[in-house]
Amino acid sequence: MCGIFACHSHPDVQKFKPTALKLSKAVRHRGPDWSGSVISNNTILCHERLSIVGVGGSRSVFLSTRTTSHNKAESGAQPLTNADESIVLAVNGEIYNHRMIRKHLKTPYHFKTTSDCEVIIPLYLEYGLDAPKYLDGMFSFVLYDKKLDRTIAARDPIGITTFYQGRSSAQPGSVYFASELKCLHPVCDKIESFPPGHIYDSKSDEMTRYFDPTWWDEKKTATSPLDLKVLRETLEKSIRKRLMAEVPYGVLLSGGLDSSLVASIAQRETLRLKKLSEEAIGSAEPQQDDLDKGEGLVGIDDDNKLSTMTFLPQLNSFSIGLPGSPDNKAALEVAKFLGTKHHVMTFTIEDGLNALSDVIYHLETYDVTTIRASTPMYLLSRKIKAMGIKMVLSGEGSDEIFGGYLYFHGAPNKEEFHEECVKRVKNLHMADCLRANKSTSAWGLEARVPFLDKEFLEVSMNINPQEKMITKEKMEKYILRKAFDTSDDPSAQPYLPDNILWRQKEQFSDGVGYGWIDSLKENAELHVTDEMMKSPKPEWGSDIPDTKEAYWYRLMFDEHFPQSCASTVMRWTPKWVNQSDPSGRAIAIHQAKYEDA
Repeated sequence: MCGIFACHSHPDVQKFKPTALKLSKAVRHRGPDWSGSVISNNTILCHERLSIVGVGGSRSVFLSTRTTSHNKAESGAQPLTNADESIVLAVNGEIYNHRMIRKHLKTPYHFKTTSDCEVIIPLYLEYGLDAPKYLDGMFSFVLYDKKLDRTIAARDPIGITTFYQGRSSAQPGSVYFASELKCLHPVCDKIESFPPGHIYDSKSDEMTRYFDPTWWDEKKTATSPLDLKVLRETLEKSIRKRLMAEVPYGVLLSGGLDSSLVASIAQRETLRLKKLSEEAIGSAEPQQDDLDKGEGLVGIDDDNKLSTMTFLPQLNSFSIGLPGSPDNKAALEVAKFLGTKHHVMTFTIEDGLNALSDVIYHLETYDVTTIRASTPMYLLSRKIKAMGIKMVLSGEGSDEIFGGYLYFHGAPNKEEFHEECVKRVKNLHMADCLRANKSTSAWGLEARVPFLDKEFLEVSMNINPQEKMITKEKMEKYILRKAFDTSDDPSAQPYLPDNILWRQKEQFSDGVGYGWIDSLKENAELHVTDEMMKSPKPEWGSDIPDTKEAYWYRLMFDEHFPQSCASTVMRWTPKWVNQSDPSGRAIAIHQAKYEDA
């Protein structure tokens, strides 16, 4: 991940520059590798970079050729510009189809860098506001056209990268953009979450939706027949493209179905690419010390051609939990089965409680579910980054797509089941995507989420929801499990052990250890009295916390952020069940439900 701060049409941009640089610095944790800024006319773009692709100074091997570059321009340092510097671009994200875009541009374009993000400039020159339609990846960007004095800004279709827009009543003609709220609230009194799949144009001062998939209308029930082979192959393709990197990477492995499948496919692909690179390199095979460092092995580009790719000789996997947690136990079993280099990390309840205020500062939310699950992820990300890993794959999105949360047991029919799935996917930018992005970015780590690939969503969201419905014969996410079940083919290599493939859903905040949520509730009792619950802050309006835990988090949020930021927060509770606690363990179907714990 990287960090963006930008302001279009500031009345005195030169005077504002020191403030802009200070505000940009507030998200330097997202991009600790490089900082840059450009001022043109009355617009300023600032960028904090995390180098993943086009890093500069990275070694690469293609067949018998090794090249090394230390050129700043080739490194992809941002903001990026075109040849005559009339276009300025700041991007946060990864564009997985950048090689394809470079090869198929209608007009020749001189690329200054090897960065995957630079393709946005020639796409804008060719397609204008339609440029984001051609991008396959996760991104938020701000582009300034000097000749037209025009700023456009866009966010990826699902909102995997966090992005906000702000305005100030003191400068009504100015528009601000940033990766996080903490950049905006010191200068803006109106802030909103930039809607996913949209593009903003300063010429019209309007936001329009460019992402228009076939499944977008939640009232229109999907009807496509189930094809397990297509489902499996599309997810495998999604994970394959997300291994695009020139830095060490790993996988987050909770031991649940989603992260275990991601780890399994990533491990298969890592081993396949290693074998392929050794065959391609032949007599020019790298020395063992290069392999140990994971440098310069060969990958596959979008045309299925060999292309440079760096990866570790052994895939690293990571899990976290309280001592003896369900997730750590299951994750270790998966790692042994797959042969990944696994790192089990434990935290204490005190560690988690001590981190809560910092977690809320980085998350910029007071949603109970998000905070519960983000705290262990935040702690784990710090340890992963300390090991030198800069990118991880994660399993977010699967439960929304397939109705995997246990409350989906209560869906009365396939129409309501599907409607809830679509709504949950549309709101991921305020929930699990926010958690994955900000928990990792807090430490300069990037999380990639293959379940939210555009092509995979097109396949999975159009499946007849009757196939996804939970019954006595079919547990949650049955079709996803079945797509990777090789039990009917004795010659096939299993993706996962059966007891993992068919393991009941554990929400991450439960799986790290049941004592974690219990301790949060107990500590909330110490910080929030019955009298406080009866007298919430007037400025909260109708957004009143309904539990002491929620009230406690809201108080901590208010310590960091003004009321203007609260409009960007969504508090989530499950549907079809009568409960205020969003934990999966609060649902009666759970094997370790609260009354049995």
